[in-house]
Amino acid sequence: MLNSIFSRATFGTRCKTCLNLAISRIKLLRNKRDAQLKHMRKEIFQYLQTGQEAIARIRVEHIIREENIMAAYEILELFCEFVLARVPVLETQRDCPVELQEAIASIIFSSPRCSDLPELMQIRNLFTAKYGKEFVSAASELRPDSSVNRTIIEKLSVRAPTAVTKLKTLKGIAKEYNLDWDYTSTEAEFSKKHEDLLDGSIPITTQDPVTKDLSDSSLSKTSPVISAPQPQAPVPVVSNNSRTLGSEDPPMNTNSSEPVGDQKGRDAKAERPPVNQNSSDILERARAAIAAAERASAAARAAAELVNARTACQAGNGKRL
Repeated sequence: MLNSIFSRATFGTRCKTCLNLAISRIKLLRNKRDAQLKHMRKEIFQYLQTGQEAIARIRVEHIIREENIMAAYEILELFCEFVLARVPVLETQRDCPVELQEAIASIIFSSPRCSDLPELMQIRNLFTAKYGKEFVSAASELRPDSSVNRTIIEKLSVRAPTAVTKLKTLKGIAKEYNLDWDYTSTEAEFSKKHEDLLDGSIPITTQDPVTKDLSDSSLSKTSPVISAPQPQAPVPVVSNNSRTLGSEDPPMNTNSSEPVGDQKGRDAKAERPPVNQNSSDILERARAAIAAAERASAAARAAAELVNARTACQAGNGKRL
């Protein structure tokens, strides 16, 4: 029944009802937030007194946010009272009066940003029906032709407070409770420039060559089988003439009858770098593997010859029979 009566009421009656409800709720919220703000300031004082400045630097942002909302509520209350006194003027004129544009535009801008004041959304709907969606969109989107109060825009902004504002608020709380607080460390922390990890402009440093060499050596120690041995000594080849390992004849020099190895033995020993333990172990393993392979191939050849001899013998016996 009340909804039907309200729907049949004129613009002036509905606007006055919504404005009166908004003013009453703003006063109630201001008193409630004021008590919460005093309690929060006292907690910040206790943190500063006990030396917990890191927690105080974080909590002070919430206090600044609450103070900004309180200031915005105070301005909105004044605008609502001003529009309430000018409702008869709004009923008589089709367009929005110039002296009321700032107040109405500020109420429209604040309505979606003040969830504690649902009456502002109803007032916004009334002005949308009277002045059109273009007027409301200009105030909501902060177009150049909108007349939204600049203090309302600043107080309802979601940007983080500056370091100067946070330090000023902490000094005010310490002064309010007569606390002799040394703010040098907090001021140094606020003036410190922190790197933006999401910016993507941090250069990637290359690996130190010393660290790279150490990592390569550790990898070679942990997995010696993967790393190939350095060709510091020729690998001997075992032949069928019962030649032992390492008994390969040195190459002969074309200009002299002396072997090259005997001619330049001392120079080669002096110039040859010392072989580390890992390279010698790998070389010994390679030589053992080659010897085993040669023995296996010799055994296979002997078995093949034996099979061929038996086959030939059986074939000869068959021919005789």
